[in-house]
Amino acid sequence: MDPATETFVAHRNLLFTVAYELLGSAADAEDVLQETWLRWTAVDLDAVRDRRAYLVRITTRQALSRLRTLRRRKESYVGTWLPEPLLTAPDVAEDVELAESVSMAMLLVLETLTPTERAVFVLREVFDLDYDEIAEAVDKTPAAVRQIAHRARSHVAARRPRGAVSAADTGRALEAFRRAVETGDLQGLLDQLAPDVVLLGDGGGIRQAVAHPIVGAANVARLLGHGVRRLAGAASVELAQINGGPALVFRIDGELDGVVAVRLDDGLITGLYAVRNPEKLSRVEHATAVSR
Repeated sequence: MDPATETFVAHRNLLFTVAYELLGSAADAEDVLQETWLRWTAVDLDAVRDRRAYLVRITTRQALSRLRTLRRRKESYVGTWLPEPLLTAPDVAEDVELAESVSMAMLLVLETLTPTERAVFVLREVFDLDYDEIAEAVDKTPAAVRQIAHRARSHVAARRPRGAVSAADTGRALEAFRRAVETGDLQGLLDQLAPDVVLLGDGGGIRQAVAHPIVGAANVARLLGHGVRRLAGAASVELAQINGGPALVFRIDGELDGVVAVRLDDGLITGLYAVRNPEKLSRVEHATAVSR
């Protein structure tokens, strides 16, 4: 391979991860990578001091531009918008910071930041770029970037998981969830739900999903109980790692029906993110490589 191609291929997974964390959409992230490649081929490599940082800068600028278009699409989206789920490899969970940064919960927190705040936070906290490099990527001064980073960091810190979760707690919660679906016995699941658990659903107007957040263990259990009775005998459930964290993949009569990503805090389920929009399920059957 020529030097430009070799460098791009070496950093492709990282660039995809940057774009995905800024957009929450794998399809849009792939489009950003195409645009990044086209601009990269026109660059004089001899004039580039740090090729990784330069590629990240191009990717960030293209993602920020696309983010404006994506936000307009979200405004007309039917129902709740959730990030596009990714089946991730087991080693992603071993990198705690990377796993958290691509989790459904974190991507939804990032949605509450401004585009510039989101870019600064991701580049600084996840990919450890220095302030000068970030400043070039977002067209701000290094001093301004420091202030933005502080503001974004404080915003995110207030919404991070409340406590560490052991692998045993995670496995116990997921097994209870799976048994409830397969047997119709919801008591085991109810025991795993935090009192303030929230269920979000994304059907995209194509598949049925909850139109608004469902809050509280009793309300969530009641809704899940209705779904379990309706799907009794037809549904199968697989444990999976989606976006670096625990999740369940649902199949109806063998066909992929949806994904439920699970957030746990202090050993209890505090968030359930159910994606049934078929346009968002293409990355569930095969693992997507993410890195930093």
